[in-house]
Amino acid sequence: MSKERLTTFIDAVLAIVMTILVLELEKPRSITPQGFWELRENFFAYTLSFFWLGSMWVHMHNEWYHAKKIDNKVTWTSLIMLFCSSLFPYATSIVASNFYNTTAQVFYGVVVLSVTLFNTIMYSNLKNANKDNEQLTRRLNARNKWIYYDIAVKIIGLISSIVFYPPAMIYAVLLTAIVITIFPLSTAKK
Repeated sequence: MSKERLTTFIDAVLAIVMTILVLELEKPRSITPQGFWELRENFFAYTLSFFWLGSMWVHMHNEWYHAKKIDNKVTWTSLIMLFCSSLFPYATSIVASNFYNTTAQVFYGVVVLSVTLFNTIMYSNLKNANKDNEQLTRRLNARNKWIYYDIAVKIIGLISSIVFYPPAMIYAVLLTAIVITIFPLSTAKK
């Protein structure tokens, strides 16, 4: 399989997942400012999920640009990552409707951490498939330095959701999304 075919498939699936997110938004009981205000958690969860997935897509575009080869490991970990990503509309809908519910936040956190984990494994496999590509290796090594902090913050958010403050998970995802936007995962030059 060519790199282009896999990246096109990833782009298509992520575009569909991001589109389904908006279809899962609840409608206001009354079409008034108050009706929309009552759905603020829904809009927050939707916005965060959309931009988190969008950020992942942007980073993938930047990293995959330098890849020359893929192998079965890259393909399969990409597929598993996409499977986990496909749960985002469902998890977002649940957490949006049950914002202060521990189980809803933990489920959302498990989906986020699963996507993060398989995305990380996918990049590791991509790096191994392109061992002779110094530019890609440099970029992915820079990315790996950040990813441990990203995962740690999400795990702290998950534990905090379980122990004392359910929305801690979604706020941990917001924090990592902001940090990754300000300080890109890969700081190596193109």
